[in-house]
This record gives sequence, structure tokens and C-alpha cells, in this order.
Amino acid sequence: MKVVDYYMTPVSPFTYLGHDRLRAICARHGAEIRLKLMDLGKVFPASGGLALKDRPPQRRAYRMLELKRWRDYLEMPLVLEPKHFPVPPHAAASAIIAVREAHGTAAGLDVAGDCLRAVWAEEKDISDEATLADILAKRGFDAAALLVRAKSPEVAQHYAAETQGAIERGVFGSPSFVHEGELYWGQDRLDFLDRALAR
Repeated sequence: MKVVDYYMTPVSPFTYLGHDRLRAICARHGAEIRLKLMDLGKVFPASGGLALKDRPPQRRAYRMLELKRWRDYLEMPLVLEPKHFPVPPHAAASAIIAVREAHGTAAGLDVAGDCLRAVWAEEKDISDEATLADILAKRGFDAAALLVRAKSPEVAQHYAAETQGAIERGVFGSPSFVHEGELYWGQDRLDFLDRALAR
């Protein structure tokens, strides 16, 4: 069985741009996705990365240019400066982990995609519990139970362990994919992952 470890945060625009394409690529090759949520607030300091607010103006400007290019190329709805960004990702990440643990990886990936779309296409606040409850309920889940579960020590341990695992594997940004020990960073590297899975 081919396996792809998918390291992500639910507030990244580039993760939003690549999420559905990753799922389609892995489905085409019969590859299993192992969904890993990570806290970039811990990954960035370990890898020399900077939060968006701390990056030099030229880097912030180029990021915006790339978002425009990819939005237009992929023909995806994307608000370049959404109303609720940045927001803390931890509540959404924990909810995704709770869904994954209770209902499986496919369900976790569904909710992760919903959270990404909520930020970047719908301008919703995924740090808000009411927003998360609505996302979960629309998938037919018991939102109240999952949001309680998301606050549990077990989910916190998963989040911490997956973040530490990302650091140990050399991950430094979202999205990142690891297949057969090789790291692919960014939705613009999905073609390389596609070719690797085809081999």
C-alpha cells in the first residue's frame, strides 16, 4: 500500500489550494493519506520560519502574487485578504483530529477541507466554536460531542505528537507531504508527488 503523510494546518491558503488535488491524486494511485495536524507556531521556530506578520514586505508581496496566480490558474474561489485571517488554528485542528479519531481519516479530510474553504472562500472564523459546530453538523456529525472531544487531553496529545513528528521529519510549512521518506513542500509540488506515486 502506498502511503502519503499529509502535514497541514487548517488556516493555510496554500493548503486550501492543494487539499482536494491531493485527495484526487492519492485516490487515483490507490494511496492512503495519513492526516497529520501541526501547530506552525511551534514548527516555524524550529525551522527558521516566520509568521506572516513577521516576514519582510517583499516576501509578503510575493505571497500575495502567488495566491493570485494559483487562484486564477486553478479557478478556485479565494479571498486574498479574508475577514478572519489570521486566527488561531488550534480549535479547528483539534476538531479535525476529533473527527478523524471518531470517524476515520476520510471524514477528517472532509472536515479539514470544509475548514480551509470556510476561511479562504467563505470568510468565516474557524476559531469560533459556533462556526465549527455548523461545519460538523452539516456533515451529519454530533457537533456538541465532537467539540467536547476536541478539548480532551487525548486530542491535545495527538496534536502535540503530530507537531513534534513534523519537526523531526524536517517539515517546515503547510502543506507538506512525505512519501517513502521524501518530503514535498507546498501544493505546487503535487505534480512531483503524483509522479512518485505513479512509479
